[in-house]
Amino acid sequence: MKDIHTLYLCYFGLREPLVQTQVLPYLREIQKLAELKVNLLTFEPDFKEKWTAEEIELEKQRLEKEGIYWSFLPYHKIPSVPATIYDVLNGVRFILKLSRKEKFDIFHARAHIPLLISLIARLFIKSKIIFDIRGLMAEEYVDAGVWRENSIPFRIIKRIERLGLKHADKVVVLTNRMREYLVENGFKNNEDIEVVPCCVDSSRIAVDDNSQKNKRFELIYAGSVTGLYLLREMGLFFLELKKLKSDAFFRILTVSPPDFVNKIFQEIGIKKNDFQVQKVPPSEVLNFMKKAHLAISFRKSTFSQIAASPTKVPEFLAVGLPIVSNSGIGDSDAIITKEKIGVILDDFRDKDYFEAVEKIESLINDKNLPELCKKIANQEFDLERIGGVRYRRLYQQLLQT
Repeated sequence: MKDIHTLYLCYFGLREPLVQTQVLPYLREIQKLAELKVNLLTFEPDFKEKWTAEEIELEKQRLEKEGIYWSFLPYHKIPSVPATIYDVLNGVRFILKLSRKEKFDIFHARAHIPLLISLIARLFIKSKIIFDIRGLMAEEYVDAGVWRENSIPFRIIKRIERLGLKHADKVVVLTNRMREYLVENGFKNNEDIEVVPCCVDSSRIAVDDNSQKNKRFELIYAGSVTGLYLLREMGLFFLELKKLKSDAFFRILTVSPPDFVNKIFQEIGIKKNDFQVQKVPPSEVLNFMKKAHLAISFRKSTFSQIAASPTKVPEFLAVGLPIVSNSGIGDSDAIITKEKIGVILDDFRDKDYFEAVEKIESLINDKNLPELCKKIANQEFDLERIGGVRYRRLYQQLLQT
């Protein structure tokens, strides 16, 4: 019988790509601690329409075999603030009810809303809290154009964040830059912070994979094309790349509407037969990456990005792809520059695109570059060697106090 029970709270649905590629892999690593029983609580959008009773039971059984005990609540979206307040109170109610049968020693809160649930629940249940901060949520929503700075939602989230940093027993951040910021500003002691970047599960990538590169020189991007991400700037880089590689092709894997991409690319002069927008299952994304030659990710370089660790970066590297990115995004630019596995743009002027393409030309001629990219992915972002080790270390520290 496991002696210590942790409840991991996640304000996403189980089937969402982020949960499948980030949350569950981490939980599989955490549950390797012999004395720890791992419970997971998710919030499922439209669960009555998306889940059958049989599917729920099968998923519970599958996860239980992996040492993860899954519970869920419905997620409510509209109207935004009242719906979230309802979910918070419902989450607290559910935990208190569950705690009658099972004592929770640790609440592991993934981001701000689960943190609030944990803080309230701890008023009634003696437990420790891990605040897995994931990012500066309030500032990111402002940067993405969702909230106004100092609006009511912004101030609420910042208040929750401050409470979490003050009262959580341990804090997890994605970058060294974020840890430095918290320590320098007196929000948390260095010894109470663990840095766990977004990692990639190397077992998802076949060691003997012989995927053939596409015939055309392919630039690839995967993820959202709105909000923080700079689609127009990525398109302008591609146009400069076309001057070097006349056969260059831009593949975009996204769940965002293709019409948005088509409109932007048409405005800046990218021809229809030089790009493709696709929505593919998460399990297929890496297969598309393997066939490309170069990866790209441009996003707004704002204050909030000190905390950012884009999941696409380790995935690109793990399949041997060099990366074109911009400065100011978490620890990525430091790693890419130091290890010479890509190119960093400091700005988005014509001369910056030109200079970046010049640097790319020398990089892609290096036959050893793909293996170097894979090596750095394993060294900096491997799920088991980095993510698993650091999370288990964090739990062991917490259990010893």
